[in-house]
Amino acid sequence: MKRRAFIALLGGAAAWPFAARAQQPTMPVVGFLSSRSPGESSDLVAAFRRGLRDSGFIEGRNVLIAFRWADGRYERLSALAAELVDLGVAVLFSAGGTPTALAAKVATQTIPIVFSAVTDAVRSGLVTSLNRPGGNLTGTSIFTLDVAAKSAQFLKELLPAATAFAYLVNPTSPSAELYAKEAVSTASALGIEVHVLGARTEHELDVALGSARKLGLGGVVVPGEPFFDSRRDTIVALAARYTVPAVYSYREYALAGGLMSYGASLPDAYRQGGIYVARIVRGEKPVDLPVMQPTKFDLVLNLKTAKTLGLTVSDRLLAIADEVIE
Repeated sequence: MKRRAFIALLGGAAAWPFAARAQQPTMPVVGFLSSRSPGESSDLVAAFRRGLRDSGFIEGRNVLIAFRWADGRYERLSALAAELVDLGVAVLFSAGGTPTALAAKVATQTIPIVFSAVTDAVRSGLVTSLNRPGGNLTGTSIFTLDVAAKSAQFLKELLPAATAFAYLVNPTSPSAELYAKEAVSTASALGIEVHVLGARTEHELDVALGSARKLGLGGVVVPGEPFFDSRRDTIVALAARYTVPAVYSYREYALAGGLMSYGASLPDAYRQGGIYVARIVRGEKPVDLPVMQPTKFDLVLNLKTAKTLGLTVSDRLLAIADEVIE
């Protein structure tokens, strides 16, 4: 075959799939922006895909997903959000709490945004109200400051002799001030002293948990915070190393060896997010979709960890626990 004929044939074969593809309807692209990291978020991504699938959307068949991960570095979120906006995504799913949602809100006022697991969507300035969000945002507001207060109460019941707790916050989080204020209010109501400890890196997590031990604090409250969640195994290991009792916001911490947790299901929030994204892709508007809130909060106790820490769990806590890990 002559070289010119060969090149013409190759060009035609290479161009054919693109010509055929051009005749097919373009699949909508969903932007998935997270402040967390892909490795520790696999179960949450699976839950999001399940929500899409339950609504008739399967990745690669009739929808595409463009992922962007900040790996716990909130300062990267703005640039990553801008990348997804430049891609022209149909919907932007904001995963990983309030920092991600705020970055997405700044990046676009026109592309619909579905946020997941934010702290108090109204007080965070994301929406005007839960029933009528306004603007281009809606989603799930999974973690409230009331949940943090209840977590501290459970920890106090487990440690009745404790006179002081530590409350862990990430200083770079937009919710840090809300967390700190709630910590002081909760401590006052429980008649205990509170020490607000900040940590924004793994090294600072080590320092904070070590400080809780050195200060002789009874325990640590670890609120739902995306950076902390992305370092879940590290925090649980540090609490064990320094023998510090801790209460967490999500069941996954207790499954990883944490002492106890109290909160809503994080995977369910992502599944609901997938459902909302699907509804918007089909044509519904965020302003018509109320912000969802969990109706069920689970108390999970890890008796193996309690035994390791030399703690006795009361019969009342065992009776009201939704799950006991032995």
